[in-house]
Order: sequence, then structure tokens, then C-alpha cells
Amino acid sequence: MRFSVFTKPWKTLTATELAKKVADWGFDGVEFPLRDGYQAEPKNAVEDLPKLAKTFGEYGVSIMSVASSTDEAVFEACQKAGVPIIRIMAPMDKPEGYLYSEAQFKKYLDSLVPLCEKYGVQVGVQNHYGRQVFNTMQLRHLVEDYDPKHIGAVWDAAHSGLTGEEPDHALDIIWDKLILVNLKSAYWVRKNGPESANVLWKPYFTTGVQGMTSYPDIIDYLKKRCYTGDICLPAEYTAEELVDELTPKELAYVKSLVG
Repeated sequence: MRFSVFTKPWKTLTATELAKKVADWGFDGVEFPLRDGYQAEPKNAVEDLPKLAKTFGEYGVSIMSVASSTDEAVFEACQKAGVPIIRIMAPMDKPEGYLYSEAQFKKYLDSLVPLCEKYGVQVGVQNHYGRQVFNTMQLRHLVEDYDPKHIGAVWDAAHSGLTGEEPDHALDIIWDKLILVNLKSAYWVRKNGPESANVLWKPYFTTGVQGMTSYPDIIDYLKKRCYTGDICLPAEYTAEELVDELTPKELAYVKSLVG
């Protein structure tokens, strides 16, 4: 298994500084936020993403995926930079309801298949809490008609755990569509006090040992099924100020589970 880290928290670092940080921590690669304001931006992606990949490569780090839009220029940039996956979300927020939203999103995914084929780049759809594709069965229902060489699943442990899913059940549901594992952790906390008539909850993102999904169970399952894909540690913590402290510790913990 290879390990990447989502570099969203380190927006202000230079490409060289970022590459060195990631390499020093022991990651094999990164998921890069190909968004405005980062070390490479969508408007110049075809030129800048390959340059960024070259800089990372000088430190033994590769770009394993990007979080970005699905404009054709992003596909072209990924092809030139050797990036295999574009990660996206799937909002299910149409006023007509969930099934209508899903049908509309499938039409959008249909439109991406020719770009996936043309550029040899996969699109990975991630589950996420809220009015999006949330649990693993919803994710499977969305992508099950697609060849994962085009459209596949990015399974996120934190968001799966927030639904109360057992990791082995969830991974079994999505296994044949799985192209990337996001290994992060969360649990629910109250947003308001007990005096409120309208109870509201929010997720608290934390380390693997503290959340609602068992990292040992996930790694055991992946090892049992001989998983050969990548694992991304998204470096997402509600205590954002601790990201530089927690991220390398989290990597060390996960590597200890892999053995």
C-alpha cells in the first residue's frame, strides 16, 4: 500500500517546501487541491501541474490524485503530469429529491466517460455527509454501472463511520468499484445546547483512534483482500492548528497497522 496526504492545509508553502515536508514525513505522494490559490491553479493547470509533479518527483513524491473540477483542461493536465485520479463529490440537493438528483448526476458522469477514455484518467466519486452521496450503498448505486477504469469510488472512512457502517460491510459493498481509500476519522457532537428545541449535530474530525470507524478493522480487511490501491490521509482535523503535529503521527500509526 502507498500513502498520500491531501495538501489542502498547506496552501501558503512553496512547491519545494511542500514537497520536502511531505517527503520528510514519509508519504509516498499527495492528493493535490488543484484549485485557485494553491501551488498550481486550474486556469494554468496544463502547464503548471506537470511542473509541480516534477518538483515533487525530485523529492521522491508523486501526485496520486487531485481534488478539482472536471473541466477538460484538468483531464489534460492530469494526463501530462501522470496523475491517475480526479476526486469529486456528488451533491444530492435538487428540490425534486434524492433519486432525481442521482439521475441528474449520472447524466453528468456519463458526460465524463469520453474524457476519461481520451486522457486515461479516472474520476473518483467520494461519499460525504450531508445532502450528498453519504453511505456506501448510495455510493455503489451511483457508480455501479460504470467501469472503474473511468468512474470509480473513493471510499471515505470518516463519512462512512458517521453513518454507523461496519468497515468490512462497507468495503465489501464497494470493493469492485474502489479506486482510492480516504483514511480519516470523525464522530458526531452537538452544535447546540440541551435547552434548544431543535437538536443539531456536526462532525468532529479527529485521529484514527478517536473516531467512529476502526482503522485496524479497515486495514485488516484491505490486507485480507490484497488491496493494491493507494490510501490517502486527508489531514482533516477540527483542531486545525494541530495538523502538522497529528499528520505524521497518523501516518506512523497506519503504517504500524499495515506491518
